Amino acid sequence: MSNAPKLSNDCFALPPGVHWTPVDEALSNLRSRVTPVTGIEPVPTVAAGGRVLAAAVSPNRASPPYANSAVDGYGFAHASLVEGAQALPLAEGRSAAGGPFDGVVPAGMALRILTGAMVPEGIDTIVLEEDVTIEDGTLKFGTGLKKGANVRPVGEDVTLEDQVLPAGRILQPQDLGLLAAVGVDTVSARKPLRVAVLSTGDELRQVGEEVAPHQIYDANRPMLLDLVRRWGMEPVDLGHVRDDADMVKTMLSRGAAEADVILTSGGASAGDEDHISAALQASGTLNLWRVAIKPGRPLALAMWEGVPVFGLPGNPVAAFVTALVFARPTLLELSGAGWAEPRALVLPAAFSKNKKPGRREYLRARMNTDGQAEVFKSEGSGRISGLSWADGLVELEDEGRTISPSDPVKYYPFSEFGL
Repeated sequence: MSNAPKLSNDCFALPPGVHWTPVDEALSNLRSRVTPVTGIEPVPTVAAGGRVLAAAVSPNRASPPYANSAVDGYGFAHASLVEGAQALPLAEGRSAAGGPFDGVVPAGMALRILTGAMVPEGIDTIVLEEDVTIEDGTLKFGTGLKKGANVRPVGEDVTLEDQVLPAGRILQPQDLGLLAAVGVDTVSARKPLRVAVLSTGDELRQVGEEVAPHQIYDANRPMLLDLVRRWGMEPVDLGHVRDDADMVKTMLSRGAAEADVILTSGGASAGDEDHISAALQASGTLNLWRVAIKPGRPLALAMWEGVPVFGLPGNPVAAFVTALVFARPTLLELSGAGWAEPRALVLPAAFSKNKKPGRREYLRARMNTDGQAEVFKSEGSGRISGLSWADGLVELEDEGRTISPSDPVKYYPFSEFGL
């Protein structure tokens, strides 16, 4: 599965007596207990988009690799210039990108040079073609040109001593361009984190199946599988399992064999039909983290056959919010990409609310055309349509607070959660 070290079976255990854990404390606890579990392999740069660098990258070539012209113009030695107007005879030939000048430009002479062309010996300054006139083979232009003008020196962007990209970087398209520019054809990358997704519950059916009046369609599985994909990880679809203890154990074992981490939804509390909790409890590794968050309930954290299990609530809104707030940074840490902390925008509120103390609240929200944060018409965690209506979350601190229109609030665009 992986050549990386495994997590210990008691890594999620909380100290005795812990009841309701504040969000920040829960995140800090998670961050301190997980480490990368993915293996490492060489990957061609051209195919490395979205992969996590396992080691820092050094350049094989400077960028630019040679001094080149920033403009179309004429090059010469700055020492050839005199006081007042300039008049330099033109040397035969030119220097173009892919067609360098073969020779040395004599002192006191100028050479035609095009953008990106290698600067030949004898040139250290270039004048724009728009600023000159040519008369009888003589280049004429005014005064005030500084030495080195319009010349890009070797290594102006990247030198051979620079670090190009750090370990843990999730490679973006622009990163691949940078790596190619400095001659890196292969990188050491983490294998994609494999995340198994499992839904539980007798009341669930899959879209396309017939449903009885007491049953509902499984919204969590397609939602969580796509979250995993968008986070650059490899989803492993374990499907849906009924509330049957033996079947739950079988599916957890399959997930442990096929994935690096298991993400479940539903069955994570302590009720009669919460078989995820029951199975994990029997394994001796279950810890229910009662996090002071709304929406959301206890996070079920455990190890199953050496693989971490992250149990989310069954309610789709709570599953989505807790996946963004807790699962994403944990999965990124497990993948080798490091812990990710979203950055908030402070916006004026377009709503009123009397927030009670005790729990951190996340409201489905979006930024309106006036740059204000407006929230969904209902805070009900069963209103899944609010997730599609929103383009982010408003975070309300643990303390009590009365919010009036125009008061500042923290707003997290979904883009801060990798969406």
